[in-house]
Amino acid sequence: MSAIQPPKPVERKIELEPHQILLKPLVTEKGVHRATRNNQYAFQIHRDATKLDVKKAVEHLFDVKVLKVRTQTRKGKARRFKYKIGRTSDWKKAIVSLHEDHRIDFF
Repeated sequence: MSAIQPPKPVERKIELEPHQILLKPLVTEKGVHRATRNNQYAFQIHRDATKLDVKKAVEHLFDVKVLKVRTQTRKGKARRFKYKIGRTSDWKKAIVSLHEDHRIDFF
């Protein structure tokens, strides 16, 4: 049996800056609960961003230590405009867990 090889890094045509990776914080009732109890923060992120990109961006922009990043790709919803049916855009969400000594104070 051969050993399992780690995945090859994905080559992107564009390199994203930290302010391009984190699009906006997701401030919801559930998000505020996570921030106060579990020290986890949610952000809407660029669709091409990886977990490592998100970790580096949060650490660079907020001067905190990130323990874990979880990502989700959310599907857009069907919406109706007059007599036509369309869809909202798909988007990507990241939930970032911080070290217990660090906080992001805008939540």
